[in-house]
Amino acid sequence: MQDHRKLGRELGLFGTDPLIGAGLPYWLPAGAAIRHALEEYLHELEHRAGYQHVYSPVLGKRELYELSGHWAHYREGMYPPMTVAGEQLVLRPSLCPHHALIFRSRGRSYRELPLRLAELGGQYRDELSGSLGGLTRVRGMQLNDAHVFCAPGQVAGEASAALELIGRAYAALGLEPARYRLSLPALGSKYVGPAELWERAAAELTGVLERAGLPWEAGPGEAAFYGPKIDVQVADRSEREVSLSTVQIDFYQPGQFGLEYTGADGARHRPVMVHRSLVGSMERAVAQLTERHGGAFPDWLAPEQLVVLPLTGAQHAAAGAVARRAAGLGLRARVAGAEAGTLGSRIRSARLVPYQAVIGEREAAAGQLAVRLRDGRRLPSLPVPVALAGIAGHVARRSTGLWDAAIREPSA
Repeated sequence: MQDHRKLGRELGLFGTDPLIGAGLPYWLPAGAAIRHALEEYLHELEHRAGYQHVYSPVLGKRELYELSGHWAHYREGMYPPMTVAGEQLVLRPSLCPHHALIFRSRGRSYRELPLRLAELGGQYRDELSGSLGGLTRVRGMQLNDAHVFCAPGQVAGEASAALELIGRAYAALGLEPARYRLSLPALGSKYVGPAELWERAAAELTGVLERAGLPWEAGPGEAAFYGPKIDVQVADRSEREVSLSTVQIDFYQPGQFGLEYTGADGARHRPVMVHRSLVGSMERAVAQLTERHGGAFPDWLAPEQLVVLPLTGAQHAAAGAVARRAAGLGLRARVAGAEAGTLGSRIRSARLVPYQAVIGEREAAAGQLAVRLRDGRRLPSLPVPVALAGIAGHVARRSTGLWDAAIREPSA
């Protein structure tokens, strides 16, 4: 693995500026393209899994976080309140209080459960300056977050489904878990809520891991203050582990917010919250992807998917037409003209681009492309529409390999 901070500079993914502040990176066009592709994929994956997407503010009153328990148990990681019109507002450290308020914004029936609310939202942590670095440890992040409000009997199924969804996302992204950790409270520590609810939540998560057949180990002292969780650990280039994805069971916050639904018996019942994040924050996910793939991202994530290489200036117009046609198919394409150097030097500079299409005099006259793959393979010359449709179709499948015209693609 290579350090994402070094690769990020070389590839133009992100940057920092002291006038913005430490731990607050900005995204450059190439990094923004990766992040946007990742966000689209996660949105689609969640939508197909029955999630409804919402947006909520990054600010909340101090009282909101007092009610949720964050102020008492996580205050050292939060930014201090700002007083506006006599009210104390706080940058949120988590999205779950906002989603709890969305749930209780109207009456709910058991027929609506499980209610799966997802959001790609900003949250802020007052991290120590010495711990900040690149995209892995930041003060402002965009979190792929979701909260499932369900009946007690639905908890195990929803937690299992969330863990399965994490596995699907990892497969598409080419990521591998280093290990699964069941994060529990430390012995003798004080966490919120009755001990029997903690034991119940831990038993539910243990069953989820066992039924999935996954190896796991306990992590005392790693639980959230409101409940135990499954942490999916990944390793960085130095083999240090970070938590990228989580599944958490929370019996505490629904009680704090007075969440209720009407059951089939007509009585009022308390839902359970299942917190889950498929890939954590966009910042940490892109850092992990950059290191894992060394900048050679899967074609659907690559900031540039196709570079068109005219042999000489005489083919520049034909190359531009190909790039425009590719863009019309949704591909991120550009022309690297002869003015940028020899064909060899241009191919080397585009070595991380999945597909390189060479256009010489013969290809321009015949309306064809000679496609080179990033891994060194060369495809036979193909008509422009065939080559571009093949690449676009493969990109749409979001696999970790590259398109090969000789291999029959499976139907979508």
